[in-house]
Amino acid sequence: MLAAENAGGVLLNAQHNFAWLTGGKSNAINKSAENGACFLLVRGDGKRYVLANNIEMPRLLSEEISADDYEPIEFSWQAEKASGDFIIEKAVSLLGENKNLASDLSLNARVKPSENLIARCRYELTRTEIEKYRALGKDASRAVSDLIKTINAGETEIEIARKTRNELARFNIDAVVTLVGADERIERYRHPVPTSNIWRKSLLVAVCAKRAGLIVNLSRIVSIGAISDELQRRTEAAAHVFAALLDRTRIGAAGAELYQTAANAYREKNYESEINQHHQGGATGYKTRDWVVHPQSSETVFHNQAFAWNPSITGTKVEETALVSGDGIEIITESADFPAITVQIGARAYSAPGILSV
Repeated sequence: MLAAENAGGVLLNAQHNFAWLTGGKSNAINKSAENGACFLLVRGDGKRYVLANNIEMPRLLSEEISADDYEPIEFSWQAEKASGDFIIEKAVSLLGENKNLASDLSLNARVKPSENLIARCRYELTRTEIEKYRALGKDASRAVSDLIKTINAGETEIEIARKTRNELARFNIDAVVTLVGADERIERYRHPVPTSNIWRKSLLVAVCAKRAGLIVNLSRIVSIGAISDELQRRTEAAAHVFAALLDRTRIGAAGAELYQTAANAYREKNYESEINQHHQGGATGYKTRDWVVHPQSSETVFHNQAFAWNPSITGTKVEETALVSGDGIEIITESADFPAITVQIGARAYSAPGILSV
């Protein structure tokens, strides 16, 4: 990528890129911000540096990364604060003859913003990343299944969200997104941020679960007692859209094609307008979504790339995370404790999570 862009090096600071390049480590102090507490510099010749102030460097080298992998460039916190261009000047001084610097953040006019190009370097997961990702998917789905055993009608969405985060934490997983919607709020809002609303009949729990930098996404719906025919019908229709997306998620497929696949699937089930109410999901990995499908999307599917599809119809939703390979697509967040909705497309059968009656 650096050679193609005629750049002498790339400066990485975003938390998701630090996690990616270091095999799941963290430069986070303030998790509400995208940027981290240190920088990684990768030169065009492969030489690697970590740039950090004297507050952060000792901990980074002790707990996160090794000086054998990244040559430490330490400086005082006062020097860093004194000039907005301090890091840029330091990074440029470490480059070879080619002083063109790229970065994942927009730093100033001298630095080329290149997050879209860096992202494409992340898309194809390595064997080790895939092993970690499968384990994360299994643990996240287990945590949500265990959650269902601990919650009761009469609890508020806020209480259920707290329990959700606690269950994930038992597996050393952070909930970077926690959505909980009870009853009428599932119908009203596609993103039900937890409130004091009390759960009485139906409940949606959706999480974006993060461990070692990687993120899986899944949603589950439970119902007290019998599931209404209308809710079941809508969920089966959403499962049909989900299966159509899985079937079309093949290496080289374009985002616009995948969007059209979803649009056609909604139309086949007489829910044509529902695609306008929420996005359908897309590529994931070190971000909750690297990109989502839309009518003009030119992004394409990579080998060993992760996708999270989340088709929704008013009152219900289907969401899982999957891995794409030359052999097909593999869902990594399946929950054995939830009923499955099986959809046949051509010669292939696809499974989507159904509604659990409790």
